[in-house]
Amino acid sequence: MSGEQPTNGLRERFENGTVALGVLDNAYSPTLVEFYGELGADFVWIDFEHGGPSPDHGPAVEDLLRAAERTDTELLVRLSDSEPTSVRKALDLGVRNVFVPRVEEAETVRAAVRSSRYEYDGEPGHRGLAAPRARRWGLADDYVDTEDRETLVGATIETKSAVENIEEILDVPELGFVFVGPLDLSVSYGHPGEVDHSDVEEAVETVRSAAVDAGVPLGGLGFGMDDVNQKAEDGYQLLHLGSTTGALEEMVSGWLDDFEGER
Repeated sequence: MSGEQPTNGLRERFENGTVALGVLDNAYSPTLVEFYGELGADFVWIDFEHGGPSPDHGPAVEDLLRAAERTDTELLVRLSDSEPTSVRKALDLGVRNVFVPRVEEAETVRAAVRSSRYEYDGEPGHRGLAAPRARRWGLADDYVDTEDRETLVGATIETKSAVENIEEILDVPELGFVFVGPLDLSVSYGHPGEVDHSDVEEAVETVRSAAVDAGVPLGGLGFGMDDVNQKAEDGYQLLHLGSTTGALEEMVSGWLDDFEGER
């Protein structure tokens, strides 16, 4: 038996110049990942940096992947570190879209991207060739070429050093995207939580304009739909609409506030 590998919906949207909209599932629930896919989300963000199971826990990651695959949505995984071994582990489990946190300079990003490739920038890549789940345990056709084409590795720009080095980071060959993180940037610039501080806003704009000029897909957080729509106009192609807990908070708090009886 053999079979064709699926294409990557995020890669296709980036190449077509369209916008991908998704939700952060901070409940780490396969059921919710599947449900978001049924609702039409282009991706579901799973953040292993700030919570959830260990990204090394294969069965937990595989269950999340199966839920996404059933509803043709993409799983977007932020890893807990930028180590090439972490990138390779996630990809072999079947993740196609990963991004690494807290990068400082281009060399870290280059090592992460190269670890995802069998051929990289005209030279041998650093991804190991085996028969894991990503290869359908050896049954997949054209595995090497397909993986190199369909896999996206991105970087979170959330430190002052990364902003200062953004031009070099964007020059990394085959970089899939950058994701700007205003919350961590507010910490890095000495204004924790003040995402509207002028220093933070200037840093975000530096990243945005550089990414758009370089033609590298740009991702970011949406703070309400007016903000999401504005960011789409400003060149963002990967936008987070909200989180599971945020949606539940808004809905359940509204129910409780609207209750007219005694409690």
